[in-house]
Formats: sequence, C-alpha cells, structure tokens
Amino acid sequence: MNKSSRNNRLLFAAAIALALLALAPRAPAAATRLKAGDAFPLLAGFQLEGLPSDLKGKVVLVDFWASWCGPCKQSFPALNQLQERFGAKGFTVLAVSVDEKAPAMEAFLKKTPVLFPVVRDARQKLVAAVNVETMPSSFLIDAEGRVRFVHRGYRGDETRKQYEEQIQTLLAQKK
Repeated sequence: MNKSSRNNRLLFAAAIALALLALAPRAPAAATRLKAGDAFPLLAGFQLEGLPSDLKGKVVLVDFWASWCGPCKQSFPALNQLQERFGAKGFTVLAVSVDEKAPAMEAFLKKTPVLFPVVRDARQKLVAAVNVETMPSSFLIDAEGRVRFVHRGYRGDETRKQYEEQIQTLLAQKK
C-alpha cells in the first residue's frame, strides 16, 4: 500500500469517527443556576396552577417551597410581613409550591395562612428551568423581570433583613 492510499484511508476513518461522534446520544445539559442579572423565565409558559395575571411591572419575590420543608414554614410569617409592608408599593411575593399533590400544599396553607398568591408547579417544570436545589429558594426580581438577588435557604432574621433592604432598593429604582 502506498503512502497516499494509507493517508486516504486514515482520513476516511477519521471522517467516519467524527460522524459517529456527532450522531451519538448525549447526556442532557444540566440546567444552569439563575444568578443576578439573568432574566427570570416567563411564568405563563409553565402551566402553574393559580398564577395571578397582575405581576407585570412589579417587584416580585418568587419563593420556591414545599409542605415538607421546615425552613419554608419558618419563612412564611416573614413573607407575610413583607407582603403587608410593601404590597401597596408595587411588590408581591409569589410562592411556588413544588408539592406534587395538591392536598399536601392545601394542608400546609390551612395551618399557615398567607397574604400573597401561591401557585403550584406540579410538573416541576419551573423548578427545573431555574435549577432549584435547596428549599426554600427565592429570587427577587425587579420590575423589568431580571433576577436581582438570589437566596438559597432561609436563615431567620438575617434573611428577612436582607429581603427588606433589597426590596426597598428595587422599589426605589422603580420610581
């Protein structure tokens, strides 16, 4: 076999290998974590049960929670206070339950009444899109729909104070 013929065969084999690599199934890419500055996904596309229609132009704290989550239960009184204090100024909490079964969410809310809208992400589509790994996780979104602050977990007064300062900052920027 001459050198030219061998090179052609090597090139042909390399081309076949590249073609097979291109066709090979790939593992799905992991969802990236949302960070400050990212656009928050449009909620209307996720078939959330109970989604309010009046969120446009508001500062929104999207809080992911579950009925089985102890820190979530601790955070709800603080979220109620935030809603009460800033609601008339263009702010709202939107609690997103990740409970698969509505009765679990409903039982939690019966014991822990809220002053803000609650939706259920029964299919876990929004949770997957924003890559929620910790309960609770919250995203403070400005009036333009951009994530400005991210909170993973709830640390009592420390987190509540951060929420207050951040909400006041975003409401002041909204004017």
